[in-house]
Amino acid sequence: MQKIIQTESKKLNQSLTERLGYYVYLLKDPSTETIFYVGKGCGKRILAHEKDALCKIIKDNEKSRIIRKIKKTGKKVEEIILRHGMSSREAFEVESAMIDYLGKNNLVNIVSGHHSQGRGIMTLQELNAKYKAVAAEFQEEVLLININNSFKRGMSNDDLYEVTRKHWRVSKKNVDKIKIVCAVYRGLIREVFNVEKWCVSPASRKGRCYFIGKPAGKKIRQKYLNKSVIKYWPKGVATPVRYAS
Repeated sequence: MQKIIQTESKKLNQSLTERLGYYVYLLKDPSTETIFYVGKGCGKRILAHEKDALCKIIKDNEKSRIIRKIKKTGKKVEEIILRHGMSSREAFEVESAMIDYLGKNNLVNIVSGHHSQGRGIMTLQELNAKYKAVAAEFQEEVLLININNSFKRGMSNDDLYEVTRKHWRVSKKNVDKIKIVCAVYRGLIREVFNVEKWCVSPASRKGRCYFIGKPAGKKIRQKYLNKSVIKYWPKGVATPVRYAS
């Protein structure tokens, strides 16, 4: 694999694009030296983002807004190819590793990298918990909430509670009877909450609900904390909320 190279539009001729094969690229803000997007592609894929952001039909997404803001300053988005000459599968793995390393919350990528949930960045303690984890067995009705997109290592208990409790596309009628919610990150239960009350979210969050609660007692936490619930998210299931009993 090759070292990092930078690209310019005039250099991406047919001969070069064919030699690049599949590659992983970065989009960087030259004013802040901040990488704001990681992507995988082939051909002239790396150039498509600026073209889309500046086309007559304006795309209203964060990535396009950043690109337009950079252009207004008279500067150019730095388009960097991180690795090239790979197979599609290899490129997916490198892209995923880079997204994990930089942190999805620091990027405008909409989704996490390929296989991020199963083989993504983990501490040794997390790996130990993952491969030694016992499957959770529920004797009561529980709501499992996947917080992969919001979880940050070292986040406070209050922050963990906030990202777990709102706002979820569930029926209030169905969740009113549920008194235990588990925050799930990469297939493991990271915290358990006792629900005191379920509420309907504001009109701007139509069709969603949130709960008011507190960390569960020691007995319930010991029963479920760090247990595996990966079976509730079989391959192809994208919903972040699952009912268990």
